[in-house]
Order: sequence, then structure tokens, then C-alpha cells
Amino acid sequence: MDTKDLMPRIDTVERPMSRRELERRYLRWGVVTQTSLRDENRLYQGTRGISQRNRSAGFVPAYLNEASGEAVESRFADGSAAPIHVLDGLPQAWVAERDGHGHVTRTNPGVVAGFLRADRFYTREEAALALAH
Repeated sequence: MDTKDLMPRIDTVERPMSRRELERRYLRWGVVTQTSLRDENRLYQGTRGISQRNRSAGFVPAYLNEASGEAVESRFADGSAAPIHVLDGLPQAWVAERDGHGHVTRTNPGVVAGFLRADRFYTREEAALALAH
């Protein structure tokens, strides 16, 4: 084996990531953050894939844990129902990171933001499509 094969290539050396780059990587891993929620709201703006546009049809902001299949309504840290997607009320087992004030900053991989209606979980896209007719 040639010793140059053991040296990292310059284009593969990890450099410190910006916060935005880190957020994008989390999104690819299926991790929810405040930034990913904001980006999803922008993506679905003008559709029924956001809380403000589907609430009247009985959709409630929620999260799905793909690993367990469990879905929970979005809640504030005190347990009260949240009218939008809020991370602080998630089950502790779904949380990967909190800031110094105890607010959730990142979920574990496999948590998806969406909606519950009649005990069924809908992704944002599914909610938008369900109400497009």
C-alpha cells in the first residue's frame, strides 16, 4: 500500500461547520430543530401543510417517532397543547439536545413534524394533499 493512500485528501478533511450547514446535516439525518421547523413552514407556506391553514379542518400539530410508530401532539414544556409545532413538550426519550435554559434544540433521528387528525398521523405533505380537494 502506498503511504499517500493513508493521508486524507484535502477535499475530505472535516472543517468546522457553520450553524446552517450543521442544521442541513441534521435535516438529512431526520432530526428536527427550530431551523428545520422554520424551513418546513416556508416550504409549505400557501398550502394546507402548516398549522394556521389546516387547523379548521381538525388537524393538530404533532410529531411522529418513526422508530416506535408513536405520535404525540405538539405541547409546550408545561404540557399544555401548542397551536404550532413546539419542541419543548416532546417526550424526553425523543430529545437529543437542550440548551442552557432547558429548551429542546435537536431531536433524535427519526422524529417527523406533521399533524394528527382522528388519531392518524399526517406528514405536512399528506395534510396539504388531503385538503387540496
